[in-house]
Amino acid sequence: MNLSPKYLIKILEKFGFFYKRTKGSHQLYYNPITNKTIIVPVHGGKDMKKGTFLAILKQAGIEKSEIGL
Repeated sequence: MNLSPKYLIKILEKFGFFYKRTKGSHQLYYNPITNKTIIVPVHGGKDMKKGTFLAILKQAGIEKSEIGL
């Protein structure tokens, strides 16, 4: 399972989120249809923990089955 922030961002963009801004090492993505803002931690080349990755997907309203996990 790929847990990189880059992969998560690709998933979010596929579901209608777009880049809004960066604050430090966190990037904010916004979906105007659902009116949700999602914060993605981007700490260098490090992968996220599995729980963090899945929690961000849940906040975005994306099911694991929708992306094939």
